[in-house]
Amino acid sequence: MSVIYHPQKYKLEDLPMQNFIDSEEIWEILKRNENPSPERVREVIARSLDKHRLSLEETAVLINANTLDLIEEIKNGARELKERVYGKRIVLFAPLYIGNLCVNNCAYCGFRTDNKKQKRITLSSEEIKAEVEMLEDSGHKRLILVYGEHPKYDAEFIAETVRNVYSVKKGNGEIRRVNINAAPMDIEGFKVVKDAGIGTYQVFQETYDRNAYLKVHLGGKKRDYDWRITALDRAQEAGIDDVGIGALLGLYDWRFEVLGLLRHVNHFEAVYNVGPHTISFPRLKQASGFDVKPEFEVSDEEFTRLVAILRLAVPYTGLILTAREPAHIRDEVLQFGVSQIDGGTNIEMKGYSSRKDQQDLDHEQFTIGDNRTLNEVMEELLGHGYLPSFCTACYRLKRTGEHFMEFSVPGFIKRFCQPNAMLTMAEYLEDYAPAETREKGYKLIAENLKEYKDDQFREKLIDRLERVKKGERDLYF
Repeated sequence: MSVIYHPQKYKLEDLPMQNFIDSEEIWEILKRNENPSPERVREVIARSLDKHRLSLEETAVLINANTLDLIEEIKNGARELKERVYGKRIVLFAPLYIGNLCVNNCAYCGFRTDNKKQKRITLSSEEIKAEVEMLEDSGHKRLILVYGEHPKYDAEFIAETVRNVYSVKKGNGEIRRVNINAAPMDIEGFKVVKDAGIGTYQVFQETYDRNAYLKVHLGGKKRDYDWRITALDRAQEAGIDDVGIGALLGLYDWRFEVLGLLRHVNHFEAVYNVGPHTISFPRLKQASGFDVKPEFEVSDEEFTRLVAILRLAVPYTGLILTAREPAHIRDEVLQFGVSQIDGGTNIEMKGYSSRKDQQDLDHEQFTIGDNRTLNEVMEELLGHGYLPSFCTACYRLKRTGEHFMEFSVPGFIKRFCQPNAMLTMAEYLEDYAPAETREKGYKLIAENLKEYKDDQFREKLIDRLERVKKGERDLYF
């Protein structure tokens, strides 16, 4: 039986680094909360709107609310909560694949070691520079670097690639935040990459059910469920307090995975007094040598619904939706709580600098569903009244970990996110946007400035926006 942690019951020194998922408990919680009354569902939504993180029992109530009218109420609650906590801002980033060598044999992944079709590449320093320059030329300020699991990609290698990315400057272009998606390390390894100045470290469990996990992870170090489930504990022990969790939907029942993610949140709060910075929920997609035949396929309706449930369950945590999803799905779930998306995405090895129009699955980890340019994504966001943001202020002002919780849990993060979104958007409008986008962007900024009731703060923001127009960069609150 797994050790189950509960907030406020344990001290850090009492908590061994071991599996904290109890599958029987999760299924019992789901069964206990079957067929909830409309009144109970509304009570749970109201609690979330008061900015309380939901318990597993409360989240199970939302999962089991299956009527169309209650599902719509859940989505409406998520819309309102997102507006209260995050305002209209949507953070933009881009993935950059550094290497696709891999020792693991994950059935669903194009990088798996027995896939002989995959063309193996590890970017050199010069190739990394070329990719980053192309990303900077489009306007990006935030990247996530992605690596296969291979002895070549050890902590020192990852740290060096991070430093390399930060060093690339072209015109007004610079990368201000480098996040990492890489295999689990030991504590010393995590310390090495922390010292390189990374932002968030992502390690996804893929599926929280042990049997389902072993069914698809056929070989390699990743087959060790316990090593992976405790990966971000080691990151926390190494001083990385900004971490991202995720589940790959389609490997097991989505209802279980939502509660697995929430149990992971509980664990972080209990042990480290901090929740994850982000939660991701990618759906299984076709990959090189792999046709999608998920036993637990997640429909579009279920997917949009679970995003709304996650938003209500963990109000303070950023929700990431990637270009795996097509544009129409991304546009829909932005309403329900997604706060970060990638734009202008290319996951092919050396894909940004090669500028190929067609995807080559044998150079990629999986198939993407949204290949719009960054400016096309910007146009879409502006058209719906969202404020595209390239902000990195919290990371650079040390508003991470417990400090981030202090601001975000009560909902105060909106004070910083929205004005910083405007400032970074103004940089984009000045340096990269076509004239039409520039006009739309400044019109939206003007509309949002009118909403500030604090005249003194509004004048400060207007002053900084004018300074951006005159050539200053990297201004933030």
